[in-house]
Amino acid sequence: MWPAEKHFSRFAAGAQPVQGEASIGDHLQAVYHLWLVGHQIEHGRAPWLDPYTFQPESSPRVNFGGWPFGLPFWPLAAVFGVVVAWNLFVLLSYLGAGGFTCLWLRELGLPRGAALAGGLAFALAPYRVVQSAGHFRGPISMLIPLALFAFERSRKGSRWWLAAAGAALASIPFSDLHLALGAVPFFLVYAVCRSRDPRVLAGAALGVVAGVGAALLVVDLTVPGSIGSGGRSLREVAHYSAVGLDFVTRHSRHGPESFVYLGWLTPVLAIAGLVLLVRGRRIGLAIALAIGALVPIVLSLGTHFPLYSTLWHHFPPLQFPRVPERQMPVACLALAGLAAVTIAALARAWPRRATVVYAVAIVALFADLHVSVYRPGLADPDNAAYAALRSQMPGRLLELPVVHPSVHRGSSYLYYDMQAQRERPLGYSTVAPKKAGTIALALESMNCGDWLPATGPLLRRLGVRFIAFHDGLFSGGRDWLAWRALSARGWGPLARDGGITMLARGRAPTAPPMPEPSSSIVFCPQWTDGMPRYEHNALWAHGEGRLAVRLVTDQPVRTTISSGGLSRSARVVEPATLTLPLHGAGWHLVNVDVVRTDRGLRIAKIRLKR
Repeated sequence: MWPAEKHFSRFAAGAQPVQGEASIGDHLQAVYHLWLVGHQIEHGRAPWLDPYTFQPESSPRVNFGGWPFGLPFWPLAAVFGVVVAWNLFVLLSYLGAGGFTCLWLRELGLPRGAALAGGLAFALAPYRVVQSAGHFRGPISMLIPLALFAFERSRKGSRWWLAAAGAALASIPFSDLHLALGAVPFFLVYAVCRSRDPRVLAGAALGVVAGVGAALLVVDLTVPGSIGSGGRSLREVAHYSAVGLDFVTRHSRHGPESFVYLGWLTPVLAIAGLVLLVRGRRIGLAIALAIGALVPIVLSLGTHFPLYSTLWHHFPPLQFPRVPERQMPVACLALAGLAAVTIAALARAWPRRATVVYAVAIVALFADLHVSVYRPGLADPDNAAYAALRSQMPGRLLELPVVHPSVHRGSSYLYYDMQAQRERPLGYSTVAPKKAGTIALALESMNCGDWLPATGPLLRRLGVRFIAFHDGLFSGGRDWLAWRALSARGWGPLARDGGITMLARGRAPTAPPMPEPSSSIVFCPQWTDGMPRYEHNALWAHGEGRLAVRLVTDQPVRTTISSGGLSRSARVVEPATLTLPLHGAGWHLVNVDVVRTDRGLRIAKIRLKR
C-alpha cells in the first residue's frame, strides 16, 4: 500500500484528485456502506437499511454492502474515524486473505513455508490488490479460501465446519453478486473433486444452496425495477474485456477493471504444480484447481473469447455483469495453491535448504506480483458546508452537478452524506430504481443552467431545500452558468468550504465564485462529441451576431434551433448550415431539438459571426 500507508490521515485507495474536496473513487461508496451499519445501530434503526438514498421515490433500500464487514468496521470507525478505519480495514483484509489461504493449504498437507508462500501469492495477486483499492471484491474474496478451509476440516473431523463454509459462501453475494457467480460453482466443483463421502457432499451441497439462495435474495430485492434490470449489452462487455497482453503486463493498459496481470513467475510455478499433482495421483485436487484457474481466465477475455457470445445468450446470469473479469479472484486462489505445491516440492528436494527455498520463494513472489495502485486520497472528513446542514430545517438535499445513479462520481455524494445525514433523491448504484434514473435525467440540464419548465416543480415535489454545489466536479465552464441560474431563482449560499458550497432557497444570491467561461460556446451535458443524446438539447453562446451551426447526419432528420423567441428549422438530409440571429450582449441559451436521436445527427462546426 506504500506510499498511501505513510499518509494514514488520507484514504488509501485508487483515488482521483478533485480540486477543493475529497478525492473521488469507489472507495467512497464502500466507506459509506460500511459506516451505515454502525450509524443505524447507534440510532436504534435496522442496520441493514439505507434511509437516505433515492428518497422519496424509493422505500428504504437494503444495504447489502454492509455485510459482513460493516459490524467489525463500526468499532474501528468509532475509535479512529472512518478514514483511518478504512485504511485499517484494507490492511486487515490482506491479512485475512493470506491467512485463510495459508490455513487451507495446511489442510491440504503442505508444509508451513509453502502455505505461507501460497497465502502471500493470493493476498498480493494483482487483480485482488486492484479490487481492494475501492471495491469490496478484494476483501470479500478472502471468504473463498475460508470456505475451502472449512470444507477440508469437515473431511477430517466435525461436520459443523460445513456450516462455516456455507456461511462464507452465503456472505459473498451480499458484497459482490458477480463474484458469487464464480465462487459458488467453484466450491461445488472442488467439493465433488475432493470427497466421495455422501455426508460431506450433502453438507457441501447445503452450503452451495445457501450461497445460491443468498444470491437469489439479493437479485430479487435489487434487480427488478432497477436501471440494471435489463442486463448489460455485449457492447458494454466488449469495452471491459481483457486481451492476452493484459495477463503479462504489470501496468493497467485500459482501466482497472480489465487489469488481470498474473505475474510471470507465478503462472510458471502453477503449471509445474499442476503437473506435480497429476504425477502424485492427486487427480481430484488437480482437476478442481485447473478448472478454478482456467475458467475465470477464459471468461475474463469476454468478447475476445469466441464462445463468450454463445454463453452470454444461453446463460442468463452472464448477461448482468458488464465486466467479465469479476470471477478472477477464483483464478488467483487456484494459481496461488498450485504455486504453493511447486514450492513444497522444491523444499522436499532440498530438505536441508528448505528454509532458504521458502525465503527465496516468498521474496520472488513478492517481486513478481507487486503492483502500485494505491494513492493517498484527500478525505475532507469535516467539511463546513455539509456540517452547516445539521442546524437547518428539515429538507432533502440535491448535489450539483447531477449525475446518473450509474456514474461512479455519485460515490462522492454518498460519502459527504455521512456528514449531512439527509435524505437525497439521487445516489450511486448500478441497481438504482428506475425512478431515480428518470429524475437524474430530468434534472441533468441544471448542470449548465438550463432550467426546463418542469425543473422547479420537480424540486418542490421532491422536497429539495438544499443544494450542495461541487465546483471541482463540473467541466467546461458549466459551473458558472449553473450558479448564475440558481441565483436567478432565489438560491443563495449557506456555507462554503473548499470547492463545496451549500445553497439554500431564500438566501441572498451572490456572484459566481468561479471564473466565467472563456469559450464563447458551451455545450450542456446532453451532448457527446457534438451528437445530441435527447430530443431536447441545449448550448450557450456568448455575444451578439449570427450563430452558424453546421449539421451532418447519417439519415434524414428534422432539426430545429431556437433562442430568444426566434427559431430555424430544416430537414437535414445532407450537410446543412442553420443560422440564427442572437441579439444583445451576454449569454444566450440555444435550444436544439431533433425528432429522432438515432439518425447520427451531429454538429460538425459551430461559430458566432459577429
